[in-house]
Amino acid sequence: MKKMYLFAAAVALAASLTACGSKAPVDNAGTQTGEGTTKQEAAGTSSGDKKTVTFWAWDKEFNIAALEMAKEIYETDHPDVEINIVEVGQNDVVQKLNTGLGSGSLKGLPNAVPIEDYRIQSFLKSYPGAFMDLTSEINYDNFAAYKKGPMTLEGKSYGIPWDNGAAVIYYRKDMIEQAGYTEEDMQDLTWSQFIEMGRKIKEATGKKMISLDPSNIELMKLTMQSAGTWFTKEDGTTPNMENNAALKECLQIIKTITDDDLVRTYSGWAGLLEGVNKGEVAFQLKGCWFTPSIMKGEGQDGLWRVAKIPRLDSVPNATNASNLGGGSWYILNGVENSDIALDFLKTTFGENKELYNQLLDEKGIVGTYLPSQESDVYNKEIPFFGNQKIYQEIASITKEIPNVNYGTYTYAFQDIVMAEIQKILQGEDIDAAMKSMQVQAEAQAR
Repeated sequence: MKKMYLFAAAVALAASLTACGSKAPVDNAGTQTGEGTTKQEAAGTSSGDKKTVTFWAWDKEFNIAALEMAKEIYETDHPDVEINIVEVGQNDVVQKLNTGLGSGSLKGLPNAVPIEDYRIQSFLKSYPGAFMDLTSEINYDNFAAYKKGPMTLEGKSYGIPWDNGAAVIYYRKDMIEQAGYTEEDMQDLTWSQFIEMGRKIKEATGKKMISLDPSNIELMKLTMQSAGTWFTKEDGTTPNMENNAALKECLQIIKTITDDDLVRTYSGWAGLLEGVNKGEVAFQLKGCWFTPSIMKGEGQDGLWRVAKIPRLDSVPNATNASNLGGGSWYILNGVENSDIALDFLKTTFGENKELYNQLLDEKGIVGTYLPSQESDVYNKEIPFFGNQKIYQEIASITKEIPNVNYGTYTYAFQDIVMAEIQKILQGEDIDAAMKSMQVQAEAQAR
């Protein structure tokens, strides 16, 4: 029972730190949150004879790297434009947008920002008219279908779809083989099969099945969307907790793998990387944005493979495809040179197949622009993954991800769920916990 209480205590500690305003990183698009903010230059101004367009973004290896590549392409064709990229941590982006838009002042705000898919509905509903309507500007049929839902409100779409959060199992081929499994056994799994595999691998190797952060419910988000459901009903506001079959199975999964001592707990990005890069776990379920990070493991060339995630056993129409994290680009209305910001994003991330191919080939960054997935770069054999064509697999998953409405309460309801998970791990009945979640969520949504 000791392991159960240690996990529960970690959940409680994480929740208390969050409540006290902890600066723990917030996950988004699988990218690391920038810790600082560089000196911000004014958005939408002129620099000499050039017109300036300012972007805020975090993560030098992901969002900023992509912007830099797009900037080089755009400025070559538009020498009168300067794309000003300012590194701002994700938490700071959220805070500064709320402060500025809440006060009705655009002073100091950029032309455009990435916003997490889980969070955008809250911005759209809280600040009507703040973001540019792109319904007639972007061909959304060219992007993964699941990306459009979060950025759409009352029939209007406001974002340029960006990074891909297609979820996969990263697994150690050598570890599953020690337990008598093959790569074929990793295909079309259910969660019950996956957990049994974890038990046998632990018995054979002594390694834990998976790493989980007690302060995050990523595993629950991933499994819920694979069944086409969320913490709210389709309207994005009505709580959907008490009678949610997918939620119930998710809670049972967390309890089972914790009770069976299959979980390696970690805190922070470094703790996650340590588990996979040092071979302490056999599996890791993450968005495909995790690929560059897992490839940093020294001496692990050829050991890792990629497979589709397991599907829920008890939920009709559950799938082996889901999303974790991800965001899109949004343009602020009323900031000078917003027309140039639109042209930049539209002609690069909105339709430039070569840009997406270059991002994948040079940076390992996978987008959701479907025409790019027809390119040869997706058929590359990746030596680190035993020459598996992992991007081909990711492209296939991307087209199958269920579209759900994340609504406006994802993070508020996440806190409620984390607190109840603690009680479940201490012995509370799951049905009682779900009823409590529903009551608290309804109070939160009033």
